[in-house]
Order: sequence, then structure tokens, then C-alpha cells
Amino acid sequence: MVGGVIVLFSFIQSAMNSATSRFFTFDLGKGDFEKLKRTFSLSVIIHIFTALLIFILGETIGLWFLNTQLVIPEERMEAANFVYQFTIFTACVGILQVPYMVAITAHERMKVFAYAGIADAVFKLAVVLALGFATFDKLKFYSVLLFGVFVTMNCFYYVYCRRSFKETRFEWFWDKKMFLERIGFGGFELLWGISGIFAIQGGIFLLNRFYGVLLNAASGVSQQVINASNAFTANFLTAVYPQITKSLASGEMDYFYNLIIRSSKFCFLLSFMFMAPLALQMDFVLNVWLKEVPEYADIFCKLSIINVLLCFPFYPIWHGITSTGKIKKMRTIDGLMVMSIFLFTYLGLHFSPIGYVCSHIFVNIFRVIFAVLVIHKLTNFPIGKFIRQSLIKCFAVGVISISLPFYITLNINGWQGFLICLGVFLVMFAVSTLFIGLNVNERKKIKIF
Repeated sequence: MVGGVIVLFSFIQSAMNSATSRFFTFDLGKGDFEKLKRTFSLSVIIHIFTALLIFILGETIGLWFLNTQLVIPEERMEAANFVYQFTIFTACVGILQVPYMVAITAHERMKVFAYAGIADAVFKLAVVLALGFATFDKLKFYSVLLFGVFVTMNCFYYVYCRRSFKETRFEWFWDKKMFLERIGFGGFELLWGISGIFAIQGGIFLLNRFYGVLLNAASGVSQQVINASNAFTANFLTAVYPQITKSLASGEMDYFYNLIIRSSKFCFLLSFMFMAPLALQMDFVLNVWLKEVPEYADIFCKLSIINVLLCFPFYPIWHGITSTGKIKKMRTIDGLMVMSIFLFTYLGLHFSPIGYVCSHIFVNIFRVIFAVLVIHKLTNFPIGKFIRQSLIKCFAVGVISISLPFYITLNINGWQGFLICLGVFLVMFAVSTLFIGLNVNERKKIKIF
């Protein structure tokens, strides 16, 4: 809960991350080493300022909020403040490591990125296991060790980048025009991030006001399911995004178009492979996972999966728009559409609790249509080709894959139903993907691989 106070400021970090990634990857695609070096140094300076801003906000507004607004037992306030300070330090270290992480992903050193991610996970698991041996306050011990993990990973990224990429050797550099350009880009990303927090956190608040904490529990369960399901696809996109930006920077427009279309299709297929059987067997999974399943958790999870599957094919398109750098109009309109989710949630909750998730689905339909029209206007993106080679194939694979498993779900229950449904789905998904989802060249590459 204490860490959640810092999360309120995380949209600032997210906006600066997006700006750093776009400009560094774009300059890398251009092949201008001197400009790339200046871009990196300026990015480090911007992230230092961002860390200072987070620190100041955390030590003023955040500290006030912690000590006056959160309901914490009096005997634990001292520990809460201790943890809070290390949470701020951890957040600042996390911000400072972003330019180096961007450099690794922009150079497409995905093996290093993967190994670092595994090491980070192992360290954090070790921290949790070490709590059993703590001889003093476990909460304090945990916050200190977690801070140590972030510092260790930051040192690794710093050393690796200095040895591998000459442009990451920081030198003091200042260019007002470049600074304002990046801050302007980050500013519109910031406004968009604020609109997202307003829509999501505002929706949770409305859910609480209309139906109480039990529905918040159902919403929390659905969010955990989505976060777990998203993990695999998110890492796939991390590998694809630098190529999209660099192809645009180098003027290879045909490759740019094809990369967005293919990654859109693969993004959907990867997510569908995990999420479809989960949605079909959600009632069974929740009963195995949870001792007591909150009311509406089942339908919340299923609708949330539908919402995510709707958006996933369009993530590469949103990144393609961001890569152009012309985001002022798009982020403003898209941000207003995201904020409208709050209004539709308010209206929908008058009729049913599922109005919370349905409002997201309703608005996202218009958001994805708007994104396709924007990228077409900015880059002459071939909409017809995108529909034929991505959306129609995704829809066909989806319908074929779930038809028989859906029937099995309705007629067979328990572990037997779960295993049969999963097995049948995987077979139908593999066959339909191979012969409908993939084209001839993609099938050949898979066979070669």
C-alpha cells in the first residue's frame, strides 16, 4: 500500500521512458553516431531531472499522503515511513537505469535483456526466501534488500552498456531545442498516462462506491489474470518495437508496413494461445486457484480477456504512430477517449457491475479504429492489406480454435473437462494457425527453424 503512493507518480517515469526509447531507437536507425551519443547523454540528464522530481514529490505530497490519508496502525507507522523512504530510493534508481535498458533493447541484444530479466527474478525470489532468516522487522528487511536488487541490476546495465556501446559513455551535453523536443514528446505521453490513470483508478473508485469492496476484489482478481497472461506477449513486443522504429527512420516503408502487419498477427496469436483456454475454463481455474471466489470474478476475467484480445493486434500500430514523433493530435484525442471510459463506467454501473469492463471494451473499439486511420494518414499505411493479412486471419483462427473446446466446456466439468478442452484447443489452434494464420513464407521459415 505504501508503494502504491509512488505508483501515483509512475506516469511521469512512463512518459519519459517512451520519449527516450523513441528518440534513441530512431537515431540508431538513422546511423548518425554523433547525434546518437548526444541523444543518450541528454536522455540521462532528463532522467536525472525526472528522478529528482519523483524524489521531491515523494518527500512532500507523497509523505503527507502517507502520514495523513492512509489508514495504518499507529504501531506500524515508523516501519511504514522506513519502507516508504526505500521505496522512493528504489523508484529513483529504477528511473536512472532506463536509458541503459533502452540502449540494450534498441540494439536488439535480446539475449542480454532476457538473462538480466531472469537474474532480476531470481534475486527477488532470493529476497523473499531470505525473509525467513530475518532477525528484525521483516518489512524493513524486505525494502532494503529490494533496493539492493535494483542497485545491483542498475550497475549491471551501466557496466554492460559502457563496454558494449560507445554512445552510452555519458558526457555533459545541453541543447535547448533537443531538450524541448523530447520534453514536448514526453509531455503528450504524460497527458495520455494521466488519462489512463484517471480512467482505471476512477473506475475502481466508482466500482467501490456502487457495489463495495467485494466487487473491487473481483476486479483485482481479473487484473492479476490479465497481468499474468500479458507477460509473454509483452516480451515479444519488446523485441519487435525497435525494428519498427528503425525501419521508419531508415525510410524502409515496405518493411515498416509488413513488420507492423506481421507483428500484429503474431501478437494476437500468441496472446490468444494463452488467453482463450483460460477464458473457456475460467470458472474451473478460479475455483482451483482461490479458496473463495469473489462474486462476478468469473465474468470480470472473461470480459477483461476479450478487451485485451481486442487491443493486442493494434499495439504495433500505436507504436508505429509513436515512432513518427507526430503524436500531439493523436495522444490528445486518444487521451480524451480513454478519459471517457470514466463517464461510460459511471453510466454502466447504474445497470450492472459488468458496466465497469464493458465501458473499456466499448471505448477501445473506437480507439483502435482511430489508431488505424491516424497511421494511414501519417505513413500511408495500407489498411486493406492489414485487414486481409492480419485481422481476418486472426478472426478465422479464433473462431475455428474455440468452437469444439467451447462445446466441451459446456458438457464436461472438473479436471477431465479442463484437460480435454486444453488438449483439443491446442490441436485446433496449431492446425488453424499453420494453414490459415500463416502465409507460405512464414510456414517455410517455421519448418526451417
